[in-house]
Amino acid sequence: MSAPAAPRRSGAHLSLSIASWAALLAALAPLLGVIAPGAWIVGVLIVSGTVFAVGFVGRRTGLAAPVVSLIEVAAWVVLVTGTFLRDAAIVFFIPTLHTLRLVPELVHEAIGQIQLGTAPLPATTALTFCIVTAAGAVAIVVDHIVLTARLPLAAAIALIAASLIPSLAVPGPFDVIGFVVLAAAILFLLRADTRTRHQPPRSVPTPPSSTSAIALSIGLVAVLVAVAATPLLPAPPVRAGSGFGGGTSINASLDLGRDLRRPDPVTVLTLTTTGLGAPYLRAATLSSFNEDIWKPDTDQTSLLEGDTAFDALDTDADIPVKKTTTTIHIDALNARYVPLPYPATTVKGLGEGWLTMSSNRTIVSNGTVSTSGADYTVVAEVPNPTLEQIEASTAHSGDADSMGLQAVIPSNITQAAYQITEGATSDYDALLDLQNWFRGPDFQYSLSAPIQEGFDGSSVSAVSDFLREKKGYCVHFASAFAIMARVLGMSSRIVVGYLPGTADTSRVTEGDPITYTVSSSQLHAWPEVYFAGIGWIGFEPTKSLGTPTGFLPAAAGGGDDLSPTDAPSQTPETSASPSASDDPHGLRAEDANNGAGAQAGVNLLPWALGAVGIVLLLLVPLALGALRRRRRDAAAHAGDAMAAWSSVRETAIDLGIPVPVSESPRSLGRRLVRDHNAPDAETLLLVRAVEEAAYAESGVRADGRAVRDAAAAVRTGLYLSVPGGRRMRALLFPRSLVVKPGSVFARDGASAATR
Repeated sequence: MSAPAAPRRSGAHLSLSIASWAALLAALAPLLGVIAPGAWIVGVLIVSGTVFAVGFVGRRTGLAAPVVSLIEVAAWVVLVTGTFLRDAAIVFFIPTLHTLRLVPELVHEAIGQIQLGTAPLPATTALTFCIVTAAGAVAIVVDHIVLTARLPLAAAIALIAASLIPSLAVPGPFDVIGFVVLAAAILFLLRADTRTRHQPPRSVPTPPSSTSAIALSIGLVAVLVAVAATPLLPAPPVRAGSGFGGGTSINASLDLGRDLRRPDPVTVLTLTTTGLGAPYLRAATLSSFNEDIWKPDTDQTSLLEGDTAFDALDTDADIPVKKTTTTIHIDALNARYVPLPYPATTVKGLGEGWLTMSSNRTIVSNGTVSTSGADYTVVAEVPNPTLEQIEASTAHSGDADSMGLQAVIPSNITQAAYQITEGATSDYDALLDLQNWFRGPDFQYSLSAPIQEGFDGSSVSAVSDFLREKKGYCVHFASAFAIMARVLGMSSRIVVGYLPGTADTSRVTEGDPITYTVSSSQLHAWPEVYFAGIGWIGFEPTKSLGTPTGFLPAAAGGGDDLSPTDAPSQTPETSASPSASDDPHGLRAEDANNGAGAQAGVNLLPWALGAVGIVLLLLVPLALGALRRRRRDAAAHAGDAMAAWSSVRETAIDLGIPVPVSESPRSLGRRLVRDHNAPDAETLLLVRAVEEAAYAESGVRADGRAVRDAAAAVRTGLYLSVPGGRRMRALLFPRSLVVKPGSVFARDGASAATR
């Protein structure tokens, strides 16, 4: 008799290759929220698909695994070189030493764009190169892990970790679609691997495979629970603005809402100053408003040398300038920005390696660094014009190259800008009208309203919704003010930094200076407008925070050290303000049910949904056991005695009855009748059907109805032989889902026999 034909492996490899490619693409899908769609999508599809296709063809032709991997690497290098580095290659796709020297330059450029840019980043050549190259490398690794090492679960874990990176870099709402797609792709990968490992003999009658049903059930329940419960569960008590390595960070992309809604604020820094009050501390400015997004400034930088950081102020000679000295100690901060009072001229004690951006008088680093423990002193020269001087100045010309609006502005923004400032006789008066309007009774400070109404952002559409709802926090107030100032033709920008700290006057009587403490909850955004001959002047439109900008006439002492612009108070103006001075962004009354730090009105809905999700998870084993039992009975009804016998053995395992692999069906049946209350006649019928199925000719099937009924009777007898507690435990948490007949756990069974 001829030997049986070897199983076809090419089809199995093809399914695994396709499943691996699908899982990789699903893991990379979250990049769409970080980088704008562009050529990188096509590049990822082509390069990763080519890698998996080359691997499939190589294995089908019988090449050894190391050779296949080398061919994949060669294909990857050729494609990347021919696409991005062909000008420095031989015959367009063969890399040279010059080609290799270009790679670090592209990587460095991409890192700079990531550090300085805001999501979604434009799909530049450098970023596209890095993404496509990384996707090809990951494809090679995944192909090797899945098809060579046959460890698809390890590959799935790696892909899940990779998919989380964009979410960590740019926090956002729960991505339901992305989660479902990735879960489905990973389940498809695991199922494809399972099908290639085991093919039952065709001559042995087997029940319809329950593996697919079990996998589908697990995946479906997991997806439903995650989709329904995860977005509504209360956020964990993560420290506000937390970054890598502990401490806090500064998000210059105006995505401050998530940080401000987190409880457990920490102390970022402390300071002392020679001024009459603590200054606002700026970290970054956002002057560019292109493509409907405020973007941090990325102007030319120079190395910080010595103590003189910036040039002298470019103000008119008759504008009074007040000099202040501020000493700052950083407690916990991981960022590429150094908090500074404005406008700084001298910075002492920072050390080497820092870069100055003279256009906005900020100090940055090449990457995220920890400044915890740093002590430095900043000298600032603050313009302090009189009311007459600033009213005589104009805000229609600035020191920035582009102060226009490269976006379509909704009509309600432009109408509000002109209506509110209709009676103003100067640019300064118009800006005061805007400031007073935002801080008036029409608006409310709210951290939850933007989330509930779906406009949590700084785009023109979010500002338009904010002006309709009239509820929001600092990002919305600052962005609306800056956009409306530009609608009026003025030069404006947004600043991200910290509110003035909370004063500690406990040691003033001992002669010590007042120490101000700034916490992570005081992260803030505010607008600035450029006045000719004076410079950038900050305004405070955010309802209930800080002190509104105002200048005194010369006759009332304007221009001296009593100017309120140097001593902004953090004390709220109205009764609607936050209650704690060290938490200016604390939730207002309408946010009490938000659940993020509220002291009253706890919202029980998230907890109830979470409890329902936990109950559903606890019922998953019961559902899976019932589903498997129904499939066994259906197969038994079709005449498959092996399926009926499997259901009996699984029930025995659930009840703790030993089921060793060495015991024959007749011996096990005899023991079940003798020791565990199994009915004699039905057990004998079932054992004979199993023996006939094992030794009879192919195609011979037993009386399905009799076999099914016999198996059900035997299972019932086994259940009735044990106490109620064990019976309930066996139904809710069937051990046979993880303990297979013949394993060491099935062989040992319970500690004592049941009679």
